[in-house]
Formats: sequence, C-alpha cells, structure tokens
Amino acid sequence: MANENKKDFNAMMKNNKDMPKIQIIEDEKTIKKYGGNKIFFAPPLYYDELMKKVPRGKLVTVGQMRDYLAKQNSADFTDPMTAGIFVNIVAWASYQRNNDITPYWRTLKSDGELNVKYPEAIELQKRLLEEEGHTIISKGTKNIKYYVKDFEDSLIEL
Repeated sequence: MANENKKDFNAMMKNNKDMPKIQIIEDEKTIKKYGGNKIFFAPPLYYDELMKKVPRGKLVTVGQMRDYLAKQNSADFTDPMTAGIFVNIVAWASYQRNNDITPYWRTLKSDGELNVKYPEAIELQKRLLEEEGHTIISKGTKNIKYYVKDFEDSLIEL
C-alpha cells in the first residue's frame, strides 16, 4: 500500500462491499491447491474480530484465521488474497485509532514471519512482540526476513 497516512483505514475496514459470500470456482488448479471449490470471502471486520481475541503473549497466523473462517462458513477455503489485504487494513485502522486497539502485531504470516506491510514496517511489530516476551530472529542475507522464534508454541486455538 502507498500513502497510508492519507487513507482512512477505519472506513475501509467497515466497508464490507458484497461480503461475506461464498463462490463456487471451476479452476482445477485452484481446486487441487486448496482442496475444494467453495471459496469464502470474509470482510475486513471478520479479521478484526479474530485479531482482537489474541491475548498478550499469544499469536495467531493468517492461515489459522483463513482455516477458521472457512470452517465456520461451510467453505473449503478462504480467499488468500483478500485475507492478506484485509489483515493489513485492520492493522492500519488500529494504528490510526487512539482507542479500541486491535493487537494486530500478534498476527503473523502463516510461517511465523513478521509483516513488512504493517505500520512502521517491521520495526514496530518487532518491538511490540519483544515487549510481550517473543524472540525475533532474522533469516537471509540480502532479502532479510524476520520471524518469531518457535512461534508455534504461542499460537492460540480459534
């Protein structure tokens, strides 16, 4: 995303468009990849609600939320592209508020990686996670990525 300081992410978060909805897809490659043809599209507020359930010191992944939302809505999978976009919108919306904060920094990518698209890139998420007792490790030499060490030990069950 660009020009985040000029966008109203709280308004974006509350805009459900035409979601929630389920679509039946026919693309064989996608069906094989995700194990079915019923794709669920969850609005941003669904992600906000789940992210608010994560207590201090605990974590959740985007993959966990997608799996949970698919099961709750009798779908085979939740759309990965909108999930990634909406998690970022929730993070920025919370960052722009002074109250009713969503602890977005506790939401990691599915492999435990920190999200460079969150407010203040990696630095703020890294600091907030370390304040909650997590150890952050880096991987790579040129394209360095940051992960929560042993993140699986801190995952909540949705």
